[in-house]
Amino acid sequence: MTESGVTRPGPGHRRLEAFVGRWETRGEVLAGPHGPAVPIAGVDSYEWLPGGFFLLHRVDVRMGGEPVQALEVIGYDAAAGSYFMHSYDSQGNAGTMRAGEQDGVWTFQGGAERFTGGFGEGGRVLSGRWERREGPEWIPWMDVTLTRVG
Repeated sequence: MTESGVTRPGPGHRRLEAFVGRWETRGEVLAGPHGPAVPIAGVDSYEWLPGGFFLLHRVDVRMGGEPVQALEVIGYDAAAGSYFMHSYDSQGNAGTMRAGEQDGVWTFQGGAERFTGGFGEGGRVLSGRWERREGPEWIPWMDVTLTRVG
């Protein structure tokens, strides 16, 4: 806290800076029990909300021929030492996830899905795999690569 009592973002918040920017998104929903493989293409963007405590993530992609848009707010829980996410999409879904980073590997996990990945090429690329829970098992769902634009 500052002398005026105003809290400032801390190191946990600043670790989210790696995501800030506009990204070209490419990938594939993997073939599986729910259908054939389909390409993913579009744009993701991350920007700070005023104050620097929360990151706004916008998704505008096509999965096969289907447009998918989503809005997510990401924050940091200093007491838990982890990140929380609240998301809403164009198909009427809403959800929450928790996230963390260890040794350069980010993990995002909700009740039925999780992402594991990290940054490469000097922070210009973010890539990883999404998995879905099928009973007690995690099965591969999507592979994605985001490449920083500009």
